[in-house]
Amino acid sequence: MISLPHRRRFLHLCATGLGSATLPTLAEGQRPASESEKSPAELITPEARTAIDRGLTFLTRKQVKSGKLAGAFGTSGYAAGTAVTGLGGLAFMCSGSVPGDGPYGSYVDACVDYLIRNTAESGYIAVPGGYDNMYGHGFATLFLSESYGVSQKPELGEKLKKAVALIVRCQNNQGGWRYQPQKSDADLSITICQIMALRAARDAGINVPDETREKCIEYVKRSQNSDGSFRYTLTGGSQGSFPLTAAGVVSLYSAGIYDGEQIEKGLKWLQRSSQTSGGSYYFYGQYYAVQAMWHAGGQYWDSWYPKIRDHLLKTQNGDGSWNDAQVGAEFGTAMACIILQMPLNYVPVFSA
Repeated sequence: MISLPHRRRFLHLCATGLGSATLPTLAEGQRPASESEKSPAELITPEARTAIDRGLTFLTRKQVKSGKLAGAFGTSGYAAGTAVTGLGGLAFMCSGSVPGDGPYGSYVDACVDYLIRNTAESGYIAVPGGYDNMYGHGFATLFLSESYGVSQKPELGEKLKKAVALIVRCQNNQGGWRYQPQKSDADLSITICQIMALRAARDAGINVPDETREKCIEYVKRSQNSDGSFRYTLTGGSQGSFPLTAAGVVSLYSAGIYDGEQIEKGLKWLQRSSQTSGGSYYFYGQYYAVQAMWHAGGQYWDSWYPKIRDHLLKTQNGDGSWNDAQVGAEFGTAMACIILQMPLNYVPVFSA
């Protein structure tokens, strides 16, 4: 059975996209704006709409059109990686396109096909000989889950079940995950990727054991410092960081914890840091921070989104891309487009 959030949100939007003259209306099942929040049409200004269009167009140009890399993105050291392919697909889906339909539907299909071709019998989604690790597996599984929630294609479903089973199988005794698809130690950065992938898979109708969810919740909770920040590992020191704190808050939301002292302390720490203009792992951190503030809503969201929106508008390149020194322009552009389109609330796993 197709997940209702996917059906209601995506199928209502298939032919809309950002190229239309009017922003799409609130679809059935979407999170209504609270009294303090502005509508998507107010938040996504004409300038932001233009920037998003240019960013998505850049991604269409960078997607490989033929050969064994068809559907992948990238010309950097992470070229053709599963993480960037999954994030590029999510950027298209955030505009309202779905597999096989919408302005970017064919590009979404190409992402799905590439990731299916690179899913091993074990369930591990990785390009042989590439730079992929459990980051790539997590982002790819997240994207495939959102795609499967709409399409319900049997081949995709079988691959997705194997990908989810691998995540469940590789969770360590602490409740987290590490770089390689095996039980070892764990870090919060890899763990959040798996938590979001599992949440998306569950929403799309794939079974995720309750024990897996409960263990990862405990791992995330133990990763929080007394000041509200989150640290990288449980044993490697207590210093928190902006990207990890944003990821930690989103981990709790994705695991079904929507309020409480740990959420509030994490949000306030992020507000104090207010890194909307730079910092290490910039796009990675902002990808999670915008989700954290979107889930929180109210004044958290009202004050956060305009700042990151305006900064991204200032830093977009002439070709429509955004730079990321560590991974590449395709990664930076996909992340920027996801961030800017958050108010549209089309992708269920990002939905508050």
